[in-house]
Order: sequence, then structure tokens, then C-alpha cells
Amino acid sequence: MNIKFLVIPVVLICFFIAGSAVAQTSVTPEVKKTVDEVVRIVTDKELKKSQNEKKRRKALRDTIGAIFDFGEMAKRAMGAHWKELSPSEKNEFTGLFETLLENTYANKIEAYNNEKVIYQKENVEDDYAEVKTKILTVKHDEYSMNYRLINKSGKWVVYDVVIEGVSLISNYRTQFNKIVNNQGVKELMKKLRSKNEDIKSV
Repeated sequence: MNIKFLVIPVVLICFFIAGSAVAQTSVTPEVKKTVDEVVRIVTDKELKKSQNEKKRRKALRDTIGAIFDFGEMAKRAMGAHWKELSPSEKNEFTGLFETLLENTYANKIEAYNNEKVIYQKENVEDDYAEVKTKILTVKHDEYSMNYRLINKSGKWVVYDVVIEGVSLISNYRTQFNKIVNNQGVKELMKKLRSKNEDIKSV
């Protein structure tokens, strides 16, 4: 399996870990604010206790949701098929996609093990920005990971993450489009519901 896809499960971990060189620019401070709060949550001894799992997960969801625009991510992941969905289908798909991301990466975030992110540079053009980083693992591996943001009403939010040149949203869009083209939107929804239940039960 290609290493680009192997590192996808660490997307959210690596996004929420303090780096050693945070540039003081117009976009990066928004990232740093979330980084500090997530690290506080995953290292809090009280929240780590098994009986506080629901409280911990809620705190993580709230913090992640403050900077990740799941609606924008869902729209881009559905691609050209988005305009074909009814308002209710858009709402359902967005909820299912958000739950998929949360369920898939929650355990990974909680497995924080002193990985570091070095913020290298950022590019800002009108209402779009990209923050480029390098991930350093405890095993001394390095990966490039870039965060794509959009400015909505004065607030920068993440709509995609690119790992070693591979877009997370593009990867999902390829999978979703194949299902919709061959089996239809209802089947995609069914598969997402099933996938979410399988992840939850693990």
C-alpha cells in the first residue's frame, strides 16, 4: 500500500500538535489557537479516564469543529454530484461525512505521542490560504502535510488537508463518485451509515 494513504489516519493528530516554529502570520495563529486547546484536552489526566470518554470526545469535537468546516469539506468531497442532492440529502450527507471523520480519527487524536509539526510557510491569495508543514514522528519519520483554508466572513477555516501530495478530500471524492455513478446516492448514504456503525462498535 502506498505510504501516502498509510499516513492519512494521522491527519488530525498532526494538525493539532504544537510545532517548534509557528510563523506569526494572518492564518497560522488560528491554527495555533486550536492546537493549544486540543493538546490540553488529550493530555488532561482527568479527561483521559475511561469514565470521561464522552466528555473528552465532546470537547474534541467542539474544538475541531471550531476550525474544520465540515460542510465545506462534505460539499467538496461529493464534487459534481453535490448539486444533484436535495436540501435534505445535503444535510444527511454532511452529517454522515462529519461523523465518519470524527469516528475515524478520534482514537488517533487521543493516541497523541509527542509528534511535532514544524510550520514552514504559508501562502495567502485572496480568500484562500495554504499552511505548509513538516511532521516529525517519534520514530524520526518525516511527512509533508499542508492545510488548505478558506476565509468565510473573516474567519479562516480548514476545507482540505494534503498529505505527501495527496488531498484528503480528493481521495474521498474519488471513492464517493465511483459509488454514486455505479449505485446511486442512496447506496452511498447506506454505506456511510454502515461504516459509521462499524467504526463506533470497534
